Amino acid sequence: MKKLLLIAVSLSLFISTSCVREDHYDNSRQGTFEALWKIMDEHYCFFDYKKQEIGVDWDEVHTRYAAQVNENMSSVQLFEVLSNMLGELQDGHVNISAGFDLGRNWSFFEDYPENYNDSIARLYLGHNYQIASGLEYIILDDNIGYVRCQTFEEGVGDGNVSVMLNYLATCRGIIIDVRNNGGGQLTKAHTLASHFTNEKLLVGYISHKTGPGHNDFSHPEPEHLDPASDGIRWQKPVVVLTNRHVYSAANDFVKCMKRCPQATIMGDQTGGGSGMPFNSELPNGWSIRYSAVIIYDHQMNHTEFGIQPDIPLSMSGADIAQKKDTYIETARKYLSMDK
Repeated sequence: MKKLLLIAVSLSLFISTSCVREDHYDNSRQGTFEALWKIMDEHYCFFDYKKQEIGVDWDEVHTRYAAQVNENMSSVQLFEVLSNMLGELQDGHVNISAGFDLGRNWSFFEDYPENYNDSIARLYLGHNYQIASGLEYIILDDNIGYVRCQTFEEGVGDGNVSVMLNYLATCRGIIIDVRNNGGGQLTKAHTLASHFTNEKLLVGYISHKTGPGHNDFSHPEPEHLDPASDGIRWQKPVVVLTNRHVYSAANDFVKCMKRCPQATIMGDQTGGGSGMPFNSELPNGWSIRYSAVIIYDHQMNHTEFGIQPDIPLSMSGADIAQKKDTYIETARKYLSMDK
């Protein structure tokens, strides 16, 4: 038998950190299946929500998939069954990893138009853009600042953000483009957002699993965004561009920015991913990941399936043909209006 190791991870699509607990499970096809189902049953945080929204009954899922497992099946066949079972939850933070594949359900962005063209977006940055850690930025010719933030895995700090905002200080407004940002570290997302408020904001609540039952959670604890205590705070309008591939910590960034008074969210609904993920190892050595901590918005609403923009947008085929980005162009016009 092998030990089952549960590991907490950062709020992103890929990275793991601290140890939580361990159990023992039988190393067989059926034992691996039962171990996976039980880990999810005791630790996954969205069962009630997913049952309400998409009709997932985890006990029924067990019955249906257990019938597909036998000791004569290959590793590839077992992996397919386990991947399909986890896919029922429609959670981008839920996946299973073997040396030959990553089982996942990324329908939160794969089933929708991308609404982003990297080649076109990079035309706006040109060749002379500035770089402050993970932030790329430039002043466009209409005196609007454009900031590309592709990930929150980079070391975004108060110093980096302040250098950027000081450079953009003469702009009428700025655009922060987080399209296709799959997440990273919550602290980095909050650091960037903290430069767009002058007061402490209630941005959400956090609830932790306290037992094996589907409803065993701690009382929700308030989550606040404190204004940046070091460096520049932006006082002019800011537009945040989003699409379905904005996920995890990037989704949380959008959640925070919706509470900032000068911010407008523009684009497509975000992809979601509001459950803080944990990792564990199955008896056969495969790794699984799942959402184990619920993060709500300030009104105790789930953002697991995404956040609606203030101004919905879709990329225009005519704009793409002219190598223009509909999102950036619309944001520029919006920020240039007298308000």
